[in-house]
Amino acid sequence: MSMGSLPDAYAELAAATNFSFLRGASHPQEMVETAIALGHSGIGIADRNSVAGVVRAWSALRDAREEGWGADFKLLTGARLVFADGTPDIIAYPQTRQGWGRLTRLLSLGNLRAEKGECVLHLSDLIDHCEDMALIIAPPLQGRGWGGGRPNTLKPNRFIPDTPHPNPSPKEEGLIRSLKAKTPHLWIGVTMNREGRDKRHLAALKVLSAETQIPLIAINDALYASPETRPLHDIMTCIREHIPIQKAGRLLAANAERHLKAPREMARLFADCPEAITATQTLLDSVTFDLSQLSYDYPHEPVPPGYTPQGWLEEMVAVKSLERYPDGVPPKTQALIHEELSIIARLNYAPYFLTVHDIVAFAQGRGILCQGRGSAANSAVCFVLGITAVDPAKHSLLFSRFISEERKEPPDIDVDFEHERREEVMQYVYKRYGRHRAGIVATVIHYRPRSCVREVGKALGLSEDITARLASTVWGGYSGKVKPERFTEAGFDPDNPEIARLTHFTKALLNFPRHLSQHVGGFVLTEDRLDETVPIHNAAMEDRTFIEWDKDDIDALGLMKIDVLALGMLTCIRKAFDMIGERGLTLDSIPDDDPTVWDMLCKGDSIGVFQVESRAQINMLPRLRPRCFYDLAIQVAIVRPGPIQGDMVHPYLRRRQGREAVDYPSPAPPHDPDELKEVLGKTLGVPLFQEQAMKLAIVAAEFTPSESNQLRRAMATFRNLGKIQEFQDKLVLGMTKRGYEAEFAARCFKQIEGFGSYGFPESHAIAFARLVWVSSWIKCHYPAVFAASLLNSQPMGFYAPAQIVRDAREHGVEVRAVDVNESGWDNQAGTHLQLGLRQIDGFREAWAEAISAHQPFTSIEDLARRT
Repeated sequence: MSMGSLPDAYAELAAATNFSFLRGASHPQEMVETAIALGHSGIGIADRNSVAGVVRAWSALRDAREEGWGADFKLLTGARLVFADGTPDIIAYPQTRQGWGRLTRLLSLGNLRAEKGECVLHLSDLIDHCEDMALIIAPPLQGRGWGGGRPNTLKPNRFIPDTPHPNPSPKEEGLIRSLKAKTPHLWIGVTMNREGRDKRHLAALKVLSAETQIPLIAINDALYASPETRPLHDIMTCIREHIPIQKAGRLLAANAERHLKAPREMARLFADCPEAITATQTLLDSVTFDLSQLSYDYPHEPVPPGYTPQGWLEEMVAVKSLERYPDGVPPKTQALIHEELSIIARLNYAPYFLTVHDIVAFAQGRGILCQGRGSAANSAVCFVLGITAVDPAKHSLLFSRFISEERKEPPDIDVDFEHERREEVMQYVYKRYGRHRAGIVATVIHYRPRSCVREVGKALGLSEDITARLASTVWGGYSGKVKPERFTEAGFDPDNPEIARLTHFTKALLNFPRHLSQHVGGFVLTEDRLDETVPIHNAAMEDRTFIEWDKDDIDALGLMKIDVLALGMLTCIRKAFDMIGERGLTLDSIPDDDPTVWDMLCKGDSIGVFQVESRAQINMLPRLRPRCFYDLAIQVAIVRPGPIQGDMVHPYLRRRQGREAVDYPSPAPPHDPDELKEVLGKTLGVPLFQEQAMKLAIVAAEFTPSESNQLRRAMATFRNLGKIQEFQDKLVLGMTKRGYEAEFAARCFKQIEGFGSYGFPESHAIAFARLVWVSSWIKCHYPAVFAASLLNSQPMGFYAPAQIVRDAREHGVEVRAVDVNESGWDNQAGTHLQLGLRQIDGFREAWAEAISAHQPFTSIEDLARRT
């Protein structure tokens, strides 16, 4: 066949990503973007027993289409099934929504059989679930031709090479016939990776194809986007196999052919079998499933007969409003409630609010202190339902920061519970919905600099003392950078070839996922089976299961999440309330204004107080001198990377202290010179909060709502630090073009960069300010109770028990040592602070209970005899 008559359409349908942990060497986004650039008609993302990376690939294609390219490109999302019984790998692509549900149930089955991080599948499992799937029987992920390897059944994630042979074994032929009897959508994958016997192998598979009437399909079994990535893949292989590269031998690939190739190159390689290239289009066309079809059915919350979820929510809000405002709901609050309920009705979010209220009501019924925070604090509905303790009407917070019809994003309510009792709430959620309908969101764990330097160093063959010394030079275990100057300071030459290689590979791996873990408490709930939407895994913790997608993934797909979080200060406050013993003490019943409490804070007397106990906060308190609730919100937010990096702290303090006039940056005519007054009015003309940065971008740099939302997402968490840079030119040039001073524009961007490393919105600060005030009030009026509660809630906060005790003494509290006749397990507070037996290192609670049950004792002998 001449080159001119070769097929010109090709789709790579065996592409792994770095979510095939330590096997794929490119991000899902890279694989999609490279395939589009090469002219592929589509790509199939199939990671090892996982669909953890497919949402990122899907999002990359969506973004590409928004930018005007990839309109006709098709993405298949599936998984490479690796079996525990020696069966060759099979790549599975769901053809329909029902097929996707079968695939995710199949993966869940394998995951839940195994410990966290492993998946144990058998061929019989696939045969039971293979309807509505397109299947490719593929060469092993590493190996030489058909049957070129076998998985280790003791450790399913480890691959052991085997002696190659070109033809399938009787067992493998039996596999083919079993699958063919079950599904017509079956292909035999064939690669041409220039390994010396490609044509002989192809000829053998042609015979098999003719005998079984199963067509061949061309794949390149791609592990990375471009051939330049092969050295990184070698290093990853060495890390996975715990072996230095000098001893890796045939564990490494023979060449750099496992990359995405241009369609014409694939057609040239398969010139003797053009039908295998054509088959890629046949399979591509057979798949109609797309992740956008994952229509999310939120649990239908039980409501009384005759009510819809929206009607029941409105009824509950009406009743709770009267409880919150016995003298009548203020008009402003009533207007906010009406507006919010209208938006909730249009977006069909009533069941979500009913769920959160139910979880909070469960906790409150058990005496577990809790409080909603974050953007939920912007909601009047959340306030009257008791989910939050912040009145948005009082603080002029916008519900649109929480839910926006334009953004079409689901609400995200964070609720903090006492850290010692949060597990009760989590198990209630599992019990109420069932583990087939409830799962914790995943967290993608990335490499940290120190561990990355250590592992890459070992893979390069550096000695253990050298790798330990190199790792110790990396500062900041959670940072995303490895700076060569750190190596210089430790006596290493950055230009040394070995050190240069180490730096190169370490930088590349730092952004890679290392493994999946569970989120701190974010639940996804469904009306139907959750495992038909996303695979479920066993967590390392007992009685916990989590899904395969992280927060960003479920946001992209529009799945709603409820955060059931833990907060030590809530444990402390609840224990303090119990010790104080006054009826009706709640988070929002503490008086909002108390001069003695303000005086205490203005002196920086805040050891143990929530959020303002660090040395930086203690030093800031006498300078800011808070005298009202909103001042506390500013106090919480001002000692953060955003305001500090943007050099906003000192201008704000000077203006607050009257040493600098309050003015508002203004654009050049004909623009409104007062356009920033509304944005910056509450903070004296200085931007301090995330919301202000977003409004600045819209007002001063003319960002579109879509661009502003992208900026908000980039600021949302430190994981998106690199994405902030994409907005620099747009923001700075946009502001200077409208007449703002370049210095102010640059400072605004620096602040946004800081928010990217640690986001902090105004609504979050206000919710935290409530706990700052309550903990300050307890410390001021009940110092012995505060100290005892802190000690009984450890570990938490900045301070060791000895420092808490010393601070209590400095506040006039009589502290009595542990006493066998006076102490129980916990510390007690009355007229004095009685230290508990828990303060003795190594002492067990069971021993304390035995002692308490027999107090008092008359002698050491009496103690020994009775306990």
